[in-house]
Amino acid sequence: MHEAGIPKSAVQLLPGPGHRVGAALTQDPRIDGVCFTGSTPTAQHIHRSIAQALTPDAPLIAETGGLNAMIVDSTALPEQVVRDVVQSAFQSAGQRCSALRMLYVQEDIAESLLTMLYGAMDELQLGDPWLHNTDIGPVIDAAAKARIDAHCADFAARGKLLKHVPIPAHGTFVAPTVLQVDGIAELQEEIFGPVLHVATFAAAELDTVVNDINAKGYGLTFGLHTRMDSRVEHIVHRMRVGNIYVNRNQIGAVVGSQPFGGEGLSGTGPKAGGPQYVQRFTRSQTHAAIAATAAPQVSPETLQAAIDTLAASTVPDDEYQAQLRALFARAPFTPPKPPADAETMPGPTGEMNLLSQCSRGRILCLGPDLASASHQAAIALSQGNAALVIAPGIEAWLSQHDPQDLPITGIDGQPDPASLTTLTGFAAVCSSAKDTQLRAIRQALAARDGALLPLITALDEVEQFVLERHLCIDTTAAGGNASLIAATE
Repeated sequence: MHEAGIPKSAVQLLPGPGHRVGAALTQDPRIDGVCFTGSTPTAQHIHRSIAQALTPDAPLIAETGGLNAMIVDSTALPEQVVRDVVQSAFQSAGQRCSALRMLYVQEDIAESLLTMLYGAMDELQLGDPWLHNTDIGPVIDAAAKARIDAHCADFAARGKLLKHVPIPAHGTFVAPTVLQVDGIAELQEEIFGPVLHVATFAAAELDTVVNDINAKGYGLTFGLHTRMDSRVEHIVHRMRVGNIYVNRNQIGAVVGSQPFGGEGLSGTGPKAGGPQYVQRFTRSQTHAAIAATAAPQVSPETLQAAIDTLAASTVPDDEYQAQLRALFARAPFTPPKPPADAETMPGPTGEMNLLSQCSRGRILCLGPDLASASHQAAIALSQGNAALVIAPGIEAWLSQHDPQDLPITGIDGQPDPASLTTLTGFAAVCSSAKDTQLRAIRQALAARDGALLPLITALDEVEQFVLERHLCIDTTAAGGNASLIAATE
């Protein structure tokens, strides 16, 4: 890049252990933002370093892997399933953040499908990745091999080893392996290697399987094999994951076609290679830095009770938007437009790629004054979120303006930033306060376990109020019209 003319001051490469290079960078106040790919614990550590050393609004873009699952129902074409499972679970020796870790197969076809899968695994060639006839190379180092081998040995000792293949005598190779589990709840962490966990399910248990996958809190990639359009629509609507792949493998996202990135424990967004990505690397000019006024402190118990009772709206979209416009009719600003319909992304013939946006959930609007808090609430509501507003005078304002069926509630006062460490059930925090207050909020959010929750300080960055989700369907892989199958279900 330097030889091509890019200034050395613009792009630098600092190879080295994360605890040396990464720690030094994320603790240096001259750094304005961080983009990271790696584990969730490391991202949490980085978030805490940023909260201590960088400016409170410094962006952290993190993509943190996941327990990626695939569901295969009885209508799926087994040859396509086996092809895509082998690619998704074992390609690159399973060392992709998008790789398949958990396979659910409907019990009606499990025996024949797994027999076919084992046969395909026997044909895999392990060896030097430089050779064209090599399918799978080694894992990254001896430490990784030891961790993965120990995991497989534990399952083998319990009689849950279903299949593995021979490996070369020398090198850090790990055998492509299939392990039996009761479900994804049995997995405590991501095993970053060529290891596939398999469970079966009955047709009536499909929704339970979806619930179990969502309950783990990860949301990077998900695969589905079925020939029923109604099932695709049903599962896609319920799955909380960044990238969904239907009737194809779930690795190898292409920039511009399949913007990539997860949610929950799998990352912060925005999606790499998507239309919102570059915007996150810019600095907003709308942070007002408003001084907090004296106000009673709201107790954590009061805040938690308000969060727990705040529910999403159930009114139709057109009525919702009319109520929103009425609520803020006299405000000195106009609520932004709701998220656009799914956008068709470019891609190859025979593949459909749709990028959509959805609400984050409950958002805390902390002002710190009534004007900024109501503005934050307007943006949150416009993007389909529920808003808990904590600011002096908000209760009287809501009583006067009548929010009707909108998912908004307010509490007079100011929260103790430290309470944000333990509160549950919210997805983001908005504040236009001065840096001292913002830093306390950021540090409280960084001290939390689990998903990295954003602190939104700029009211012109509407994209931070939503999550991006991408759907990719191989439209050539359905194997014919399955309407007759659907009619009998």
